[in-house]
Amino acid sequence: MLIRILGFLLETLFFVLIGAALLRAWMNYQRINMRAQPGIFVMAVSDWIVKPLRRVLPTAVAKSRVDWASVLAAFVLALLYALLGVLLIGMLSGGIPEVSPTLLPALLLGALKMLLRVALQVAFIAVLAFAIISWVQPGSPMYGLLGRLTEPLLAPLRRVIPQIGGVDLSALVLLLLLQIGLMVLG
Repeated sequence: MLIRILGFLLETLFFVLIGAALLRAWMNYQRINMRAQPGIFVMAVSDWIVKPLRRVLPTAVAKSRVDWASVLAAFVLALLYALLGVLLIGMLSGGIPEVSPTLLPALLLGALKMLLRVALQVAFIAVLAFAIISWVQPGSPMYGLLGRLTEPLLAPLRRVIPQIGGVDLSALVLLLLLQIGLMVLG
């Protein structure tokens, strides 16, 4: 029971850390002001790992529009999560797992799976929040921010899916697609 609780807490902690690093990368890519929420929170949570990576990355990579330091931070965190997950599973089995030739590919695959899962979940949360705010408070500053974050994801669907009765169903379709993606990963 204690191991399951530790696993849950570990997964929650790494979801927040990886999600913050990915959201930071996405907000920087979209040129969204980081001096307002959620930028302040994202920077507070991820500065400890992103800033040192920025100093280590080559200048050409650092000057790219893509925030590679944040992407790399998310991957390193996902890799650490996979490693801790293997150790936790080993503890359930009664010891530390042996280092084998399949361990590194398994860790990389686990890290990639966690990274994709967090990216899909963060996108799901952003699209859901955008859809709710578009009905409740479409003039709010959060509506504009969420619109900028989700527009690149919704725009391709809006070109294909017609409005029905003046209602844009692209957010609903994207939520379904993201949920299917999460099911496939699971």
